[in-house]
Amino acid sequence: MEGFFVRYSEAFKLQVVNELESGRLSGISEANRRYGIRGQQTVVNWLRKYGRESQLPRIVRVETPDERDQLKKLKAENDRLKMALADEHLKAALFESWFEVACREFGVKDVEAFKKKLEGRQ
Repeated sequence: MEGFFVRYSEAFKLQVVNELESGRLSGISEANRRYGIRGQQTVVNWLRKYGRESQLPRIVRVETPDERDQLKKLKAENDRLKMALADEHLKAALFESWFEVACREFGVKDVEAFKKKLEGRQ
């Protein structure tokens, strides 16, 4: 049923949240299955609004100071490499433009054919 929206009552939302937080439902996917809730984020949103968010999946990253420093270095290197790549793209674009101008100046009509001919020499 495309375009069909289901409206859930506040009481129903609170019941699902209560069942999740009390452990009567093992997780969000069970709540979706048991009650036919189709939206992927529906129950998550209810937990955020009405619950203690204890049932929401969490990612906790524990890192040492050395790992944090290494991450900063890697990010800096990544930024430097992105800039170097951008410079090389710019150089390639400039070379391409220069090559086309040179071909025009020397009377080369078909630049692409001339490039293929040059590539064949290598």
